Amino acid sequence: MRRSPWLRILRPLTPRARIACGVLAFVLPLALWSLVSYVPAIWHPQVRITDPGSVSYLDTGAYLPRAAFDTEVADARHEQRAAPKGVSANPIYLPSPGQVLQAFYRAFTTRPETKDGPWLYQSLWHSIQIIFWGYMISSLLGVPLGILCGAYAAMARLNEPFLEFFRYLPAPAFGALAVAILGIYDGPKIAIIVIGTFFQQVLIIANTTRKLDPALLEAALTLGTRSRQLLTRVVIPGILPDLYRDQRILLGWAWTYLIVAELIGTTSGITWFITQQARYQHFANVYAAIAMIGILGLGTDLLLARLGRSLFPWDRALVKSA
Repeated sequence: MRRSPWLRILRPLTPRARIACGVLAFVLPLALWSLVSYVPAIWHPQVRITDPGSVSYLDTGAYLPRAAFDTEVADARHEQRAAPKGVSANPIYLPSPGQVLQAFYRAFTTRPETKDGPWLYQSLWHSIQIIFWGYMISSLLGVPLGILCGAYAAMARLNEPFLEFFRYLPAPAFGALAVAILGIYDGPKIAIIVIGTFFQQVLIIANTTRKLDPALLEAALTLGTRSRQLLTRVVIPGILPDLYRDQRILLGWAWTYLIVAELIGTTSGITWFITQQARYQHFANVYAAIAMIGILGLGTDLLLARLGRSLFPWDRALVKSA
């Protein structure tokens, strides 16, 4: 029996299957979301009021649980009053894909409701700067230390016990201390991202360095490479593809710390935008902001993957992931 090209263990997909799987990865969740949003028979537990009738506490556009709505209709008819009218709807916190798409468009074309409020893309740009500086500082410190810990047992023994202890401490716990030291603006936000990624980064890169094939070191020594040149001539070039892949993964971790980091000190960035929109129950805008973060993160990762394939064409793992 011929095996499906999609179900071969540890075998790459064909180009056509890769494209199909990539498309389905987004189409299937979107289809499920659309079914829940547009097909009342699947799940519409609330009623959106179109005419409050004689019920004084109802307003047009308000949402009411279906059981409560049915009770109000029955009471109004029993008392021969004007019954409220409404249409089946999902909770207000679950907008339809169309509403989110409209909110996404309005984010670039409609001025903010508040006079001094930032546009969505302005909030996102501010968050990108926080991510950039936090991850840049973390990498400038973490990458060299991780390579040294992986290459030299003495460095690992001096640093890794403390790093293992510190990586279990939640980065947000240092929020108050970061504000006291760095002020209430962007400094503590950057610090939280550094704390959240630095210790993990050192340990992951150290482990990656230890996986270098010892045969490369032995071959270099046989060819006359001096011991002090092994680090720069053999170890670092040998781990570059894996190091690049680690950095791509760790960049995603930095994004996960962003929301928590931006809650510290002054409210700013995409977190402030999401919080404000949720406060006024503009959940379509909340979904649009979250989607924008995902699009930006995925786009960045795809660009880095393509760049990695160009930088390290000999690395099979990077070529497959690009």
